[in-house]
Amino acid sequence: MQLRTRGETLVATIKGHAHEYVDAVRVAPLTHPDRYIAIVDLNGKEITMLEDLSVLDNESKDALNEALRRRYMTAVVLKIRSMKDELGVTYFDVDTDRGRREFVVQNLLEGARWLGERRLLIFDVDGNRFEIPDIDALDKRSIRLLSAIV
Repeated sequence: MQLRTRGETLVATIKGHAHEYVDAVRVAPLTHPDRYIAIVDLNGKEITMLEDLSVLDNESKDALNEALRRRYMTAVVLKIRSMKDELGVTYFDVDTDRGRREFVVQNLLEGARWLGERRLLIFDVDGNRFEIPDIDALDKRSIRLLSAIV
């Protein structure tokens, strides 16, 4: 199987047959975000299921990851500039893969979800998602700020 982008669209070639205008959908977005990816047509009908992304070539992985980023719009936190908690409301100032963002989380215990030992997903008051794929990969100051509250 090969996945390629053509403009803003994803094209899947499976057993020599090209499927144009397909989309990638995470079947288990919280528990297995990088496994069980369904490739669907314009009507949402499943064409195939990817259980293991390691079978894809690098260009296909890049095309798939870009399609997933567009679909889910989850910003990846690269650095925490500041965090402050005031009466259960946490104010974040972070650098993400989409630039600097400031957001607010009401009750961090309910607004953050651990997805494994080191992976954290944070939901702000507007329903936006911010992901920290590996807390240990953050700089020391970011880890210290996060550990003071979480």
